[in-house]
Parts: sequence; structure tokens; C-alpha cells
Amino acid sequence: MSTESAEHVIVVHGIWMRGIAMLPLARRLRNAGFSVETFDYRSVTAEWNGSLARLRECWRQPRARRVHVVGHSLGGMLALDLAAQDADLPAGRIVCLGSPLRGSTAASRLQALPGGRLLMGRSAEVLHQGLQAWNGEREVGVIAGSTPIGLGALIAPLERPHDGTVSVTETRLAGVRDHCVVDATHTGLLFSAEVASLAAGFLRDGRFFAQAGAAR
Repeated sequence: MSTESAEHVIVVHGIWMRGIAMLPLARRLRNAGFSVETFDYRSVTAEWNGSLARLRECWRQPRARRVHVVGHSLGGMLALDLAAQDADLPAGRIVCLGSPLRGSTAASRLQALPGGRLLMGRSAEVLHQGLQAWNGEREVGVIAGSTPIGLGALIAPLERPHDGTVSVTETRLAGVRDHCVVDATHTGLLFSAEVASLAAGFLRDGRFFAQAGAAR
């Protein structure tokens, strides 16, 4: 990989998933011209700060002109939290896919149910509280889904539109560069060719471009 011109992407999965879930998206990003690697972490049992430290190490390793991150759900929150803490990470952009950046109603409701806290594990607090407004210089884009099919909608009364797990409102964080909504479920964001195309466009240019089915 050229150290002068290559653009590298780290893809980060969400809660209750492993890195293999990101392979369809990773393949599409490779086809779009990026070198891609998958960051795998224990979303339930690992300490949040420990996962941040491991992602920091991964982020600093690739030798490329720019190093981007695309994170699904909790993975986007992990990337954004780290970028807020460490301004010296390699240059690049962040795309969050269905990340409840302002906190998750479904996660909060699940925590209150018997055994819910155990299911959420060490990620419970960040999913409940969300993140602060984005004030960093790094450009951040958010893609939200609007197909209301998912277990989250059975657990909590989600504000519409939502992707079955996260409402569009929960993805809107002050300070991000761009935001768009696509016709996809929460998990479906990982398998959507449109999402991959939008993400690739943002990583290159810092903006989402109008495509069929997408709206601000």
C-alpha cells in the first residue's frame, strides 16, 4: 500500500456483533478503492476504555495518507469518543451508521428489564447517555436508517422515523458535518450498496451526495 496516496478505512462493528458482520461493507469499500481492515472488540465484556485504547493502537498503525473509520451503531460511538479524546490521530474522516449518538431509548429500556443490564454489559452506560456535541476538527458524517423493523421497536416506543432499533433523532448530533437517511433497517445498513456508496463519497469529499432513497 502506498504511503503517499492510499486511503485506509477501519470498519468497526456494533454491540452483540463481531468483525465478520462488517465483511460485506468492507468488500464494497475495497471495491470503491480503499484499503480496509476490520477492528474486532468485545462489545459487552470489555471495558470501554480498554476498547478505546485498542482502537487507538489500530488507528495509529496503518501507513496511509489518511485513515478513516466507518462504525456501525456502538462502533461509531467508539470511534467518535476516541477522536474527541485524541486530536493527534492520523488525518481522516468518520462515518457513523445508525449510531445512537444522543443515547439509545431502546438500550435504556432494555437495561430496566430483568437481565437487561447483563445483556448490555460494559457498553450500557455509553448507550444510555450518548455522547456530547461534536466539537472536533475531524469531519463526521452520519447515515441513519428509516425502515422500522427490529427488536428495539418491540422493547421501546421509538420516535419515528427509526430503523427498528435507533430513531433518526437519536443519530442527530450537533456539530457533525453531514447527515442523511436511507431506507434500511439497523442491521440492513451493513448490507446496503447505497450506504456503502454514500460512506465512500463522504470519506473522499466530506459530504453525502443525493442518491435515490436518500434524504437529509
